[in-house]
Amino acid sequence: MANTNLANAKTAKNDEFYTQYADIQKEINAYLDYDPNVFRGKTVLLPCDDPEWSNFTKFFAQNFELLGLKKLISTSYAPESKKYKMPYQPTLFETSQPYFDNDKSKTHGKIFVLERDVTGDNRINIDDLEWQYLEGDGDFRSKEIRKLRDEADIVVTNPPFSLFREFVVWLMEADKQFIIIGNMNAVTYKEIFPLIKNNKMWLGNGFQNGNAYFRVEAPRETYAEGVFDESTNLVKFRNCCWFTNIDHGRRHQPLKLMTMADNFKHSKHKEIRGRKDYIHYENYDAIEVPFTDSIPSDYEGAMGLPKSFLDKYCPEQFEIIGIAEGDSGKELGLKPFPPELKKMNPSLRQGQLYYMEDGYPVKPYARILIRKKQS
Repeated sequence: MANTNLANAKTAKNDEFYTQYADIQKEINAYLDYDPNVFRGKTVLLPCDDPEWSNFTKFFAQNFELLGLKKLISTSYAPESKKYKMPYQPTLFETSQPYFDNDKSKTHGKIFVLERDVTGDNRINIDDLEWQYLEGDGDFRSKEIRKLRDEADIVVTNPPFSLFREFVVWLMEADKQFIIIGNMNAVTYKEIFPLIKNNKMWLGNGFQNGNAYFRVEAPRETYAEGVFDESTNLVKFRNCCWFTNIDHGRRHQPLKLMTMADNFKHSKHKEIRGRKDYIHYENYDAIEVPFTDSIPSDYEGAMGLPKSFLDKYCPEQFEIIGIAEGDSGKELGLKPFPPELKKMNPSLRQGQLYYMEDGYPVKPYARILIRKKQS
């Protein structure tokens, strides 16, 4: 149900999901554990961020010296420019400033910059943030924000879900390092999957137990029972993940796998245990592996895995062949299914995998095709 709410939010252009401080800290620590100097001497940009209450701004400002940052830039999007509008009230932080402008507060974005000791306490931290109104509304596609992107070394944010594809293209055209949050379904997008396949983008360290909790501004009735917590004002999603092109240690940890024979004997999955062979697709030379922990260690051929495999993908252990979705599947050479099978299973689509089970054509959900890394 959480995934449905995420999809509904995307459709409604309700992109106001505020990331928790602990989740940001956990993710950033994974990159620091792998390379303690990953942020040292770097300019970090936090676009789409609403800095006054953003935990991204708070985290990087509080840890400015510890991370060894050169400069921190955080920008917001003007309230009246957002497609999903909520009642707006400027913060006390903004209204208390002598340059507060009631009109600009609604129509202009804001920029917060941290790079020097303003307070004179010989430290650079959150108390030294300086801000002003942007010339425009803060849209990341504007020339103003593009210029800030080009100045930055690393971009970190939770971009609008409805603009995720465009945001990634925006990052890649400037060849920037990034750590961003997105919907796991984005791995199937034609703009995203080639980046993952070619190791130009991968999944980050991840949320605790796969659960992402966001503070939301949308009315609580837009969320299903059990998803929204009234006591914390948090909504829970299981279909969110971090995307990055910065290395972290978990990415290079190979999966511990059983042989095919041992999977048939000991697998915890009833779909695997007791079988004599893995299901073979009818329209591509590969086997169906419905669970990542059921990958047979002694199989050399192609295998179809759920997209959740990417969370455990180790590029030293496996190579990605492609994704069996639409035009991408056709390009891989998936054979067309006989027309009569469509009558039996209307969900069949050209360019997608299928197999026969008791005379019935079965189409698994989107599969990523992989094989063991060839030495």
